[in-house]
Amino acid sequence: MFKSVAPVIAIALLSGCTLTNGEQYHQATLAAIQTAESNLSNTMTNLELQLSNQNDYIESLENQISKLDRKLTKLKQTTTNTQQKRVEATSNDDVIIPVATTSIQKSRYDVILGEVEKVTIDSIKQTFDARVDTGAATSSLNAIDIEEFERNGKNWVRFHLSDGDRATDESNWIESPIIRYVKIRQSTNDEMERRAVVELWVKLGSIHEKAQFTLADRSQMSHPILLGREFIRDIALVDVSRKYIQTETK
Repeated sequence: MFKSVAPVIAIALLSGCTLTNGEQYHQATLAAIQTAESNLSNTMTNLELQLSNQNDYIESLENQISKLDRKLTKLKQTTTNTQQKRVEATSNDDVIIPVATTSIQKSRYDVILGEVEKVTIDSIKQTFDARVDTGAATSSLNAIDIEEFERNGKNWVRFHLSDGDRATDESNWIESPIIRYVKIRQSTNDEMERRAVVELWVKLGSIHEKAQFTLADRSQMSHPILLGREFIRDIALVDVSRKYIQTETK
């Protein structure tokens, strides 16, 4: 009796081991796929942020060159040139120049944003310039004095949002729970930097939304806040030829 049952028991044990090993292999495969997807997502975010920062820095340089060019033009102007322009303007008083007008098709979106807009951070009730960039997926802030701490068992962070002009003090600390961390590859080297992501209530014209921001070093950029396409998706269009559209419509 025992001899006839023993092979059955052995086969059952072997089958159980096979199923267990198969399940473990399946779980390991799923974990590897999830890790690969996460790494790919971080890589895409890094590339988009680097491109956005480079565009922002180029814009800052272009603005400086434009200012210098205007100053140089003023220095080159002479009294003779000014008088000549007045004479030409007088002689052309009777000439009517038609002005071409363009009609803008009404969008399904209620809000049009310019390339640069004023954004108010609810928690400190301060307004900053923000660059609206559809080429960047995520938004970011120029955070300084970053301090991480624990509150009620959760990771929090406090920081100052700096535009390089106004003073930072105890009255304008921003405190927020850390939503997650992202790894950013520095453009100057291959080192990965871990940055915290927070969620803040912000106001931009008629838009009053909670948005996620990466705490970044934007001290070399032209604007302390970058608004990416995740913030404006499905609620606004961007007209890069204009600035402060929402400021004008207030």
